[in-house]
Amino acid sequence: MSFNIALSGISAAQKDLNTTANNIANVNTVGFKESRAEFADVYANSIFANGKTAVGGGATTTQVAQQFHQGSMQFTNNSLDMAINGGGFFVTSPGGDSKDYNYTRAGAFKVNSDNYLTDSMGNFLQTFPVDKDGNSTSVSLTTTKPVQIPDTAGSPFMTENVGMQMNLNAADKTLDPANFDPEKPETFNNSTSVTIYDSLGEPHIVTTYYVRPENAAHTGESNWVAFYAVDGKPVDVDGAVSEYNTDTDGDGTADGKGQAANADGWKGSVLTFNDVGAYVGSSPEEIKTVNLGVGGANVLGPGADGTQTLTLSFNNPTQYASPFEVSELTQDGTTVGRLTGVEIGADGLINASYSNGTTEPLARVALVTFANEQGLTQVGNTSWRESLGSGPALAGEPGSGTFGSIRSSALEQSNVDLTTELVDLISAQRNFQANSRALEINNTLQQTVLQIR
Repeated sequence: MSFNIALSGISAAQKDLNTTANNIANVNTVGFKESRAEFADVYANSIFANGKTAVGGGATTTQVAQQFHQGSMQFTNNSLDMAINGGGFFVTSPGGDSKDYNYTRAGAFKVNSDNYLTDSMGNFLQTFPVDKDGNSTSVSLTTTKPVQIPDTAGSPFMTENVGMQMNLNAADKTLDPANFDPEKPETFNNSTSVTIYDSLGEPHIVTTYYVRPENAAHTGESNWVAFYAVDGKPVDVDGAVSEYNTDTDGDGTADGKGQAANADGWKGSVLTFNDVGAYVGSSPEEIKTVNLGVGGANVLGPGADGTQTLTLSFNNPTQYASPFEVSELTQDGTTVGRLTGVEIGADGLINASYSNGTTEPLARVALVTFANEQGLTQVGNTSWRESLGSGPALAGEPGSGTFGSIRSSALEQSNVDLTTELVDLISAQRNFQANSRALEINNTLQQTVLQIR
């Protein structure tokens, strides 16, 4: 009996040594979680035995329990490296359509030959699908899929709308629009330019010239004449005006005409402001260019959609006695762009940036939690699988509920405390030596008994 007790103690000490050695060996393994050997005494007794004099039967290992407390952050220069700050696990699978999920805290991901995000073992990172605004369309584990990063931003889209907002200086000198010449800066007050794209993705420059004429249609109002050009060629607007009503004698009623065109055939639109510098409206009311192709402005190259038109919107411009200032110049067209970077937000949203200035949401990193993390089954490579003891995987978005947030360009280091492990190693060694000594003494006593004559 005493031999078995000593042997059980040696076995338990050996298990403790093995567990501690494994922790020390993985002190630099990204995402590793330390283990702790847990023991219990062995005690057996019958209903007729004297419990007061019963001796235990030794020790046994009940569990090698993983400790899932947070490891420290190691920051890197790789935007695809991810660490979970809080609870949760990344989800990986061995194939694109596989539902054989593994769960890990190691976030050292990279792009494979097909531009999919994978770990060092080639397992695919699982993500939630998102819409064009970056909102998750599903947070179910069964709808997760690998994320592929495209190297281009897709087909070009021709510009249809241009938005402008600016302040036109009320103190600017007045000029005669009839003398407007884009080659002579002294004939206009200010200008703005924005790049637009045709149906082939070819860029073009839209320039708007602003001329402040004398007189408006009513007292307390001010007019500005706007002329438009694409790649330096004049572009008329649908319903363009060549002249507008003016109030020449200041009595508050229109009694004259002002010029809104020049001798070279430039026709534009008239912008009107009230006496506090607020935008009243334009003439024509909708500023829409004629076709930019052949038969219209003829500024597009061969092969492009010649019916392209532009709707120019002045978004509450102002006319204050302050310098000319542009606060908005927008357009809704795009050209083909090449991938310039990938960013991952704290909410797990993966965004790809392209050389054409667009940003495309690709997917959202999926996280899972478990009711009992220590019930997970280890499968190596710092990964775990679901088991009966862990309960089912519960999926969710990073930063919501009990799920941790994502730290991009960071890795979670092993949570092993090397100093503590070295102390535990010494303690396990002493325990092993003590049990070995007990075994040796038991052997000596047995020899003594056998030698009695």
